[in-house]
Amino acid sequence: MYTTLISISELENHLGNPDWVIVDCRFDLADPTKGESEYRLGHIPGAVYAHQDRDLASPITPESGRHPLPDEETFIETLRGWGVTNASQVVVYDATNGGMAARLWFLLKYYGHEAVAMLDGNLPLWLAENRPLEAGDKRNPRGDFYGEARKEMVVSTADVKTMLGDQNILLIDSRSPERYRGEVEPIDPVAGRIPGAVNRFFGENIKPSGLFKTPEILKREFEGLLGGVKPLNAVFYCGSGPTSCHNLLAMVHAGLPMPRDYAGSWSEWIRDPSNPVEKG
Repeated sequence: MYTTLISISELENHLGNPDWVIVDCRFDLADPTKGESEYRLGHIPGAVYAHQDRDLASPITPESGRHPLPDEETFIETLRGWGVTNASQVVVYDATNGGMAARLWFLLKYYGHEAVAMLDGNLPLWLAENRPLEAGDKRNPRGDFYGEARKEMVVSTADVKTMLGDQNILLIDSRSPERYRGEVEPIDPVAGRIPGAVNRFFGENIKPSGLFKTPEILKREFEGLLGGVKPLNAVFYCGSGPTSCHNLLAMVHAGLPMPRDYAGSWSEWIRDPSNPVEKG
């Protein structure tokens, strides 16, 4: 069973295995149609496509962030449509460093499915090594997955408000340093961060080669970031939910307990103008 990462060679050895479900999670926040179009032009053989807005989130509401958690019944039906069963080994990937694919990795964990792993190196390394591709849409036989949400893995905006100033809790912002500091904000209408949060840009989990850092290096880095705070008392967030999950995956890959996720993230926090904002 693969539960965090899987290598390119290991995945290629299992292409065509009916017990494996490969999911292409390519998505561009600036062009929501781009990922699906590129998937149809060429994807890892056997991969189905997951759309970040349509499949991995529920519709935006006046109170929500940009990518609210998907409705439970709808999401489970989506998994079944992809062919996922409770015995499936699921592999996820995207077009960059896993920032989008991490959302599906987390959602499957959230619904109790442990056998899900990200392709280490994602599609760029697969292409660089001239591994096979296929075009068009893929349809798998319908699955019968069943799971229940492990709601203790996520926190709400109301929860975060109660955490402000609590020295036993560490809020960790997964966005780029300049967005964390509030110097730029290319997506959301308000710049800044949740007061008291520290920064761990999710891209720091990746080596220049595009592969994840080793578990030993990640463990050392995250333990330094936590500064004695228990991993279960760490809460990660990002702009709208996907890339904070990259840090969750990295921590689990490092052998640390799964921290919690503020799924609404920054884009939900700023919906309420009374919520405090910090910069600098």
